[in-house]
Amino acid sequence: METITKNKSLKTAKIIYWISTGLLSLFLLSGAFFINSKIAIDAMHHLGVPEWFRWELSIGHIIGGLLIIIPVWPRLKEWTYAAMGVDYISATIAYVSVDGPVPNSFQPLVSLALLIVSYIFYHKIRRLKSAM
Repeated sequence: METITKNKSLKTAKIIYWISTGLLSLFLLSGAFFINSKIAIDAMHHLGVPEWFRWELSIGHIIGGLLIIIPVWPRLKEWTYAAMGVDYISATIAYVSVDGPVPNSFQPLVSLALLIVSYIFYHKIRRLKSAM
């Protein structure tokens, strides 16, 4: 009976993990199509950051999006979660600093919430698998 409960918990955890991770990766990887778009360029100019930073951030998002969905290298995945967390917190601070506390300034926190859910369920899956 306990095995059935663990299997059900593992299945639920995997579903939540892959939904949150899939959405997060979709946000991160879709940026590859907009690296050189007018919207991305204008957004970076609006924040007052240098041109090279847009490229660094976009390439970092592409690499991070891939590392989060590829199910290998657990230590590298941990570093990716940490880097993305810093990125979303920094983005929120940047937007609030430039635009003030308007609703759009807090949009990176939506991605941060997905990142946190993905991280929690990534570890829950690992814990459940090791207990079986």
